[in-house]
Amino acid sequence: MVKDDARQPGSAFRSIAMLGGALATAAAVAIGAVLAVFAAATVVVIAVMSSALLGLAGLALRARRTAAPKAEDGVIEARNLGGHHWVAYGWNDRP
Repeated sequence: MVKDDARQPGSAFRSIAMLGGALATAAAVAIGAVLAVFAAATVVVIAVMSSALLGLAGLALRARRTAAPKAEDGVIEARNLGGHHWVAYGWNDRP
């Protein structure tokens, strides 16, 4: 079968076309490999950023639990005298 193709006219063009096809295939494989590495690097960056976010959220929750709330020793009472007028009681009674 190879000998039949070699005797037909245009077999030189066929071999050049096959060489071009092989080069295009190699280029497509190389580009695909570069894109695969880029996609893997993107996944790694997202994983690192999400783990940092979870770590900071954990630290914030721990700090929130350990922080002592300010002790309120009393409630300030306020009364509306009408409109925008308010009178507050108890703010000056604190020790």
